[in-house]
Amino acid sequence: MSTNTTSSTDSSTPSTGSSTAPPTGSPTGSSAGASAEPGTGARAVAPEAGTRPARLIHNEATTEIPVHLLFRDDPDPAPVPLRPAVVARRQGPGERPGERPATRRPVNARPRPVPSVDPELRERPARVLPGAAGVAAGLCGVAGCAATSWWAGLVPPLAAQALGLPAYAGAGLGPAQWAAYAAAGVLGMFGFGGLARGRTGRAWVLGLFGRYRGTVRRTGLMWVNPLLLRRRVDVRLRHWRSEPMPAADGNGVALRAVTLVVWRVRDTVKATLGVEDHETYLRECVEAALARVPVEPLGTVRSSADVAGDTLTRLVAADAAPVGLEVFSVRPVRVEYAPEVAAAMHRRRIAALDAAQRASVLTSVVDSVEDTVTRLTMRGLVELDDYERKVLVKDLTVAFCAGRGDTGA
Repeated sequence: MSTNTTSSTDSSTPSTGSSTAPPTGSPTGSSAGASAEPGTGARAVAPEAGTRPARLIHNEATTEIPVHLLFRDDPDPAPVPLRPAVVARRQGPGERPGERPATRRPVNARPRPVPSVDPELRERPARVLPGAAGVAAGLCGVAGCAATSWWAGLVPPLAAQALGLPAYAGAGLGPAQWAAYAAAGVLGMFGFGGLARGRTGRAWVLGLFGRYRGTVRRTGLMWVNPLLLRRRVDVRLRHWRSEPMPAADGNGVALRAVTLVVWRVRDTVKATLGVEDHETYLRECVEAALARVPVEPLGTVRSSADVAGDTLTRLVAADAAPVGLEVFSVRPVRVEYAPEVAAAMHRRRIAALDAAQRASVLTSVVDSVEDTVTRLTMRGLVELDDYERKVLVKDLTVAFCAGRGDTGA
């Protein structure tokens, strides 16, 4: 009996240095647990009478975590307010501590300059007279010369008799006669020299001593001042087929492109006086646009060719508008590889076509074999296991491939 009592007493007494918690509800055990590890620096609060003390987990950093908080299941966790994260910025050279750095404004890309001409060059109609006025002035000059000749007595008697002129001995060639000759001759030259014929689709740009005087777009017979310089301009709708120009595709492969440009002169004065040669200017604009827009060889992708044509039209029209040219369309009509890469690209294209043909043939053969085996199996004509099915598929594939090869040859 005494032996049992001693063993129970020993088992209930905690050993020194042990961290095992005492029995629940024992104040002595609680005090022992609080003073078990005085070196750890942990502070234990004595529980009130009749309450269950919280169990603690002691770690190496003297942090106490309640056990019941580790396994608590909260359906709605309480939000924890967090401050905005601040990333430290490295101080720049020449910047003072605590100084706010100056913000940089975004640099906008400079737009491409648009070509412009003299703003005073604006087309305006020139002053012209009907052709009947010029004819009348010329006839008056001829008549004045004949009258002056009769006045000076230079008309032969036979001509005067044929014309029914009265006989007149003549006053001779004096200053008055010479002045009359000069006036009649100038009138006749201005009358007949200013006659002009306007045609449909043609215009004249008139200038006097280097100054623009107007544009004539009228048709028919008219009289234009003969002292004005005339420059004929074709204002009809025209098309121009370019020579092979350097270009490139989307991968940068060198090409040679021939374009068809449909255009016309909209402003005659800008086209003739605003640029040295508007046709050469248009050619250079097309060449510059081909250098910026990738062009695909014809017959590859139709949509890419349409997109390239629309882009070329927009660029060339924007460049040619300031000089009075109206561009309607710029379309590549022939695109071929440059001589230095033509052979390599030709072999590459043939290889791609061959691969596509082989893939098409292989797909057709596989579909045919699958259809044949499926029909034989579904209709119950044959019963095949896995080995027999593989053999049949192999034989049918070889047969179909051989048949395709003979047909292609």
